[in-house]
Amino acid sequence: MASSIFVGLSTIDIVYGVDEFPAANTKTEARSQEVLVGGPATNAAIAFAHLGGKATLATAVGRNALAAVVHEELEKHKVQLVDLSPGFEGIPVLSSVTVDRHGNRNVVSANATRVTFPVAKVDASLCREARAVLVDGHFTQACQAWASAAHTMGTPVVLDGGSWKEGTEELIKSVHTAICSADFLPPGCASRDEVIQFLKDRGVANIAITNGADPVQFVSGQSSGTIGVPQVEVVDTMGSGDIFHGAYCFFASTGRGFIESLAEATKVASESCRYAGTREWMKHLPAEHS
Repeated sequence: MASSIFVGLSTIDIVYGVDEFPAANTKTEARSQEVLVGGPATNAAIAFAHLGGKATLATAVGRNALAAVVHEELEKHKVQLVDLSPGFEGIPVLSSVTVDRHGNRNVVSANATRVTFPVAKVDASLCREARAVLVDGHFTQACQAWASAAHTMGTPVVLDGGSWKEGTEELIKSVHTAICSADFLPPGCASRDEVIQFLKDRGVANIAITNGADPVQFVSGQSSGTIGVPQVEVVDTMGSGDIFHGAYCFFASTGRGFIESLAEATKVASESCRYAGTREWMKHLPAEHS
């Protein structure tokens, strides 16, 4: 079974389904309410495990009142946990997510920097066994430590470039594959071409930039082009980018090439948008998809 490690953020997401986003100083009754475990690395790890891989998540959970919610979710989806901050007793990262009937969403989240944890230690045996290590840039020191160790061992490091963060410049030194959103803009960059050149100049071998339903732009060595995104009736886009990253890691870890893995990941991420939340798609896209 192919294995990968996912390093980064875990959150408790309180998700409300509404007809319309509320205006200022008004109250809105939600059509639905869910409490989910989220975060870029976490959603990616769960998607990877669902598709048939062995996923390990390195994140800060601690022993606060809500830690059990995270533990139960990871156990349910067969994701191994490496707790970066087992002694943390504060309030975990909470996100309030509102999704309207068109699938648009608003997110309010607490900053991950308020979660304290000791200097991260890398499990060398896990790192050596992994086919890939994905880092989402949150918990900077931990991402850098795991990425550096993986790079030294020859294990490909995948960057989930949702946005430019403090510490990303250092992190990129260990990155083999960068999958970035259109919001990922390094200092001095104002276009996709500038972002791609920035990453190439720093030794990143494979680069992809996603932009919602628009084609995925990629560069790999002398190859470049775009990959179309399957068009679906969108119910909810929440977590689709994270699911894309988890699916990419799964297909890449099973021996598919960069471009083929991207193409397969677009199918999975698009399919996830047909359903509410970040887990419902799993009931309709079983592991046999691989």
